[in-house]
Amino acid sequence: MNTSENPVHTRNRELPVRAADGWLSLLITIVLYLAAIGGFIAGLMAVTARHEGGGWLLAGAGVLMVLAITGSNGFFTLQPNEAAVLILFGAYKGTVRDSGFFWTNPFNQKVKISLRARNLNGEKLKVNDKRGNPIEIAAVVVWRVQDTAQACFDVDNYEHYVAVQSESAVRHLASGYAYDDGEQDELTLRGGSDAVSVALREELHQRLEKAGVQVEEARLTHLAYAPEIAQAMLRRQQAEAIIAARQKIVHGAVSMVDMALKELAEKHVVNLDEERKAAMVSNLLVVLCGEAEVHPVVNTGTLYN
Repeated sequence: MNTSENPVHTRNRELPVRAADGWLSLLITIVLYLAAIGGFIAGLMAVTARHEGGGWLLAGAGVLMVLAITGSNGFFTLQPNEAAVLILFGAYKGTVRDSGFFWTNPFNQKVKISLRARNLNGEKLKVNDKRGNPIEIAAVVVWRVQDTAQACFDVDNYEHYVAVQSESAVRHLASGYAYDDGEQDELTLRGGSDAVSVALREELHQRLEKAGVQVEEARLTHLAYAPEIAQAMLRRQQAEAIIAARQKIVHGAVSMVDMALKELAEKHVVNLDEERKAAMVSNLLVVLCGEAEVHPVVNTGTLYN
């Protein structure tokens, strides 16, 4: 009975290792070179003089030379915030994170990976927000490699993976929030930039964790309506601003009128009936809420004429 099974993908983990001191290994290698050269000279002299053992000297010198040349391939250097992933015939042997001059098995493949913080300045993306309005959005992501084994073996190209997943995360984030003018207590892209940045960082962390990448910061660098609706949205924002300003003006005018009526009544300045109060309220609201300058008319008669 034939059965088909899905391949199991195992997550790799970084294995820290220490490499041999490069300066001591360099001294040994130089000694091997000198010994090989000396053996060649001695062997040639012995062969020329037809002494016994000349062939053995040449053979030994050849072995020493091969060892010296092979050992020379094991040297490598690492700068601060740089790591070397060691691979021996396809098998992961560990990661060296210390900076300096080192020597390792010359048959090890040494893949260097930068551990420094990097900036990914995303391009402007045209997406639809939560309400379907087309917007332009861009973000900058600060990231660094945290697990070198995952970065090398769990994804094909970790730098390309970071770029693609960052773009996907920004698109997904934009579709989950409204650009502006949200409902009461609703978080929007424009009004809640700090909270949106935290949400973007968390989503990127989940997406890039499998690549051994740590996201240190993620922030929106560009946010605007798409050009085809920018003018319409600008007019709507202006109208909303005018309405909000009118609401505040009316609220303040009503409070001032109420205060004036109470002050007049409490201090017995003048006694007004309901009709005169209504007329006074109307006149005060016109004065306080009107946009044009009001020119008062002086009444030299009585209030009832």
